Formats: sequence, structure tokens, C-alpha cells
Amino acid sequence: MASSTDKPAPAQNLSMDPQNEQKTNSHYIGIDVGTGSARACIMNDQGDIVGLASENIQLWQPQTGYYEQSTTDIWRCICKSVKRAIAENNIDSSTIRGIGFDATCSLAVFAEDSDEPVCVTGPDFDNKDGNDRNVILWLDHRPVEETNKINATKHNLLRYVGGTMSVEMEVPKVLWLKNNMPKDLFSRCKFYDLTDALTHMATGSESRSLCTVTCKQGYVPVGVDGSVKGWQPDFLDSIGLSDLSEDNFKRMGGVDKVNGTYLTAGELVGHLSEKAASDMGLHAGIAVGTGVIDAYAGWIGTVGAKIHLGDNTLDTSAPANDISQAFTRLAAVAGTSTCHLAMSRDAVFVNGVWGPYRDVLLPNYWMAEGGQSATGELLKHVIETHPAFSEAQSLAKKQEMNIYDFLNSRLREMSERKKAPHIAYLARHFFFYGDYFGNRSPVADANMRGAIIGLSPDVSLDNLALHYYGCMEFIALQTRQIVSAMNDSGHQLSSIFMSGSQCQNDVLMELMAAACDMPVVIPRYVHAAVVHGAAMLGAKAASTDKDGKSEGLWSIMDRYSKPGKMVKPSEDQGLKGLLGVKYKVFLKMCESQIKYRREVDKAVEGWGKED
Repeated sequence: MASSTDKPAPAQNLSMDPQNEQKTNSHYIGIDVGTGSARACIMNDQGDIVGLASENIQLWQPQTGYYEQSTTDIWRCICKSVKRAIAENNIDSSTIRGIGFDATCSLAVFAEDSDEPVCVTGPDFDNKDGNDRNVILWLDHRPVEETNKINATKHNLLRYVGGTMSVEMEVPKVLWLKNNMPKDLFSRCKFYDLTDALTHMATGSESRSLCTVTCKQGYVPVGVDGSVKGWQPDFLDSIGLSDLSEDNFKRMGGVDKVNGTYLTAGELVGHLSEKAASDMGLHAGIAVGTGVIDAYAGWIGTVGAKIHLGDNTLDTSAPANDISQAFTRLAAVAGTSTCHLAMSRDAVFVNGVWGPYRDVLLPNYWMAEGGQSATGELLKHVIETHPAFSEAQSLAKKQEMNIYDFLNSRLREMSERKKAPHIAYLARHFFFYGDYFGNRSPVADANMRGAIIGLSPDVSLDNLALHYYGCMEFIALQTRQIVSAMNDSGHQLSSIFMSGSQCQNDVLMELMAAACDMPVVIPRYVHAAVVHGAAMLGAKAASTDKDGKSEGLWSIMDRYSKPGKMVKPSEDQGLKGLLGVKYKVFLKMCESQIKYRREVDKAVEGWGKED
């Protein structure tokens, strides 16, 4: 669910070897649809990104908590991005061998009879005035009541989403449509995760990605915990969606090998249709790989790098990159929010962490997904709501710096001015708890909120810098909480592989390494790790032979992943001691809020009306 809307680095700076284009014979396209933009990257057969372009996607907010998009608009943005990435970098379109997609885990709705978009905007749900907004975005929070109803069932499949289904997932959104749409219209709808909608638009195939349906739609792979058809009819019955069980779950994608097809990441979905090829300015027949949720493409694009954890840089001459190394690597895909992804050989259940999900990336391996509801958005909110923001923004502009670099510089200047042994010392008595947007992991409580101890009447630039630092410290400490919860339950995580714009924030990365006491690895393509991963899906699809066999995804990742750099955990004992105490306070602030809310709720039970 994580997505980055940051501007990508200029394409001309992305290739490690400018001569690669003279010796490459194949290219692969990765397409990433985030919350705010669609991006296309061109990867050559050495794994270098040699073209990159993006287009902003339209977003509608018809009322508070509602977020909608349109697959028509998204497809237009994809096609413009592909055409520009090819044209601006002089890529011969005949060398494109494969295409891979990733997208946010949003719900896309089409008419089963016409394959046209179905409007999701109530109360009318019609396409008047050209309204083809058929996507309910992942961050849409309209189905709160439906989510509560689902979780009240205590159904066994909830074990595989951390114990409770999130309002961000797709089943609550489908149930909301059932409860609000005219009956005859709902009965005509078929439902896709956005990624599957895009591969459908590209190829005409109705196949589904095991990543999308398992992680966000309540699908339990056949053979897991007695699952027979993947979809769970008793669960759908219990929440009022029994009509989706009809015709072997046809409107959700069907039953594998009966009336549907379910594939792991990068498996061949089909080939680019004549219409889609014309739209993109490509040749028909290009292999299209099974897509994944955007955060999972970030895992693909980061954790395959060969590294020596004792060195300062990733080392491509390191020994063979065995799949078992993936089990120690947490992929943190940071954008508006942050997703934390870990692979394991066996199922590992962690309270408040989504999963475990089998087969979603590699057959017979399991994935777990933790997350922070807001990281990039939290930093932005804390900075922009402080009284000194306008002054800071003006000074940053004069110094030709972004606001984050400016505030980092301010923190360093404050540290020197006050002769502090470390930036962290400045905030030693400032305790910031930042669940302003609720908690995704490991508390899994959308009602969690922020708290601050140490407020003063100070509204200066220094105070803004202090609040900004406190926010970063919170992000790092909550990452430690998530890692600890996962390791306590059976994971073996010992390093963090970051991607997203936050990687460029050296203060945050150093804090992350110090708070978690493990190295943080930053990829070569900071802004493009996700779309790079999508391109690898295209490479896997293109490797499919006439018997339907293809190269393993881990092998693809091992071959195409690029070197990056590493941030080692600090050896400063003073910093370690301070962050150790701050972590104890962090946990106390988390636990106390839950306790206090419970006590207050009990005290006011039956009194007044809850908002």
C-alpha cells in the first residue's frame, strides 16, 4: 500500500554504464501505479534502468474519507509514461520483450456483461457526465461498519491477516458496494485488485495474481489450512456476500484450473493485445507478467542485492546470493505510508502483522506484511502544521534546499551551537508518539492517535526542528517495535532494505539503523526500486518457454539487482543508551493510550452518543 509520489531522478543519470545501450538486445518495461502517479521504467538486460517517465493520476474525494480513481485515467497515464520513456531515451520498441505491473491494492469494478468501468460514487452510481471513477483507492475509509462486521465473525481466515481485516483491504469495500448500490447494478459487477485490472486491460486475461487476492481479498491458497477452492464460501455467507460464491466465484476470478487462473509473481499472464499495444506505442504479442501489489514490487526491487554486511557498499562480487538470505532481510517500502515485508520458509503468525501469505511471490514460500499507516505523510503533517513552517520554507527556498534537508542542517547547527554529543541529545526530554493516522502494525488499531510529552510555548525554528526530529525518532522506534514483534514470533530479520524517498534522509536512516541495531541497506535506485521490481516481473514473463516454464523470480532478482550503499548501526554507547530508554518510553506511551481509552470508554459506557 505504500506508494511514493516523489519525482524520479532524471533518466539520463540512471544507467550505471552509458555503453550498455550499445550492447543490449532486450528491454523490459516496469509499470508502477502509485497513489499519485503512474510510472514506466525501461530496464535493459544488465538490469540498468535506462528510461523513466511518470504522469500524475487524477484523484477524486467526493466526501471526507472517500478516495476514488479511474482505470481509464490510469491507463491513459500509463500509456503516456511508456511512450515518453521510450521516446526520450531512444529505445527501439522492437527490443521490448516483457512488461510487468504493480499497483496500490485498490478495488477496481467493471461490468461483467460489457467489461466497462462501473462507477463507485454513491448515491447514484451512474456514469453520467462521463464519470467512470471505478476505483476505490486503498486509503478510502468508507467501509468502517463493514470492516467491523467482518472482524466480528472471528472467521479462521482472519488468522492470515494478522487477526483482523483492515478497512484498507478490498472485501470491506465490496461489502460497502453491496450495501449501497442498487441490487441490479451490484449483480452485474466483477471485481479486481487494481493490478489485476491492469493486466486484464493489457491482455484480456481474467487471471488473478496470488499476491493480490491472498493479501487483500480473503483468498486462502488451496491446501492451506484445509482451503479447497481458495475462496471461502462460509466466510462470504457470514458477512452477507454469498452471491459472490455463485458460479464458482466467477465475479472474483473463479476457481483455479476450473473457471479461473491464479499465478505467482511474474508468471506469464498472456501477451499484449493489439489494442493495448496501439495505446502504448508498442508491438502486440509482448509477454506480460503477473503483477503484484506495489510494496511487494519494492521487495523484488531491493532484497536481491548481494552484500557483505561488513562492508560499506553492496558487493556484487559476493558469494552466491542464496534464497535463504532473503529470510533475514526486511524490505521497508517507504512512501506516504511504509510497508514492511519479510519472507519465510514456513508460516509465521504475528499479531498485528498481515499474513502469513503463501505463494504470493515465490511458490511455497510465505510473506508477512507489517506497516506504518503514515510515515512520509506524518513528517509532512508535523512540519506543515508547526507555526514556524512558513519561515522554514522561505529559508529553505533561499538556500535552494528541500524542507527536510534544511531541517537536518538546522539540527546539526543546533547540535554544534549547544555542544551536544549527538543530535539525539537535543531531544532527550522530548517524547513523540506519532500514530496520528491510526496504527497498522503491530497494534492493528485504527483508533490509535498521537501524543507528545515535553511541549513548550516555543514556536521558533529550533522548536520545529525538534518536532521534526521527534517524528523521525518515532518512525525509527516503531520500526524497531515491528521488527521485534516479527522476530519474537519466529522471523530471523537482521537487516533492513529500504526503498523510497526517505532513503535520502541521512538523519532518518542513521536513526533507523541505530534504533533497530541493524544495518540499513539503501538501493541504487532510491526512487525507482518499486518500478524496477515491476520490470523484473516482465523479465520473468519473457523467459517463459513453449512448455510454460520460466526462470525463477529469485534468479531474476539476483541477476538484475544493482549495488547500493549501507548505513551501519552506531557504536556510540551514549546514543544506544538514550535510544534504549526512549524505546521503553515509546512502548509505555503506546500501552498507556490503549489502557486510558479503555478506562474512559468504560466510564462513559451508556452515556451520550459516540461520534
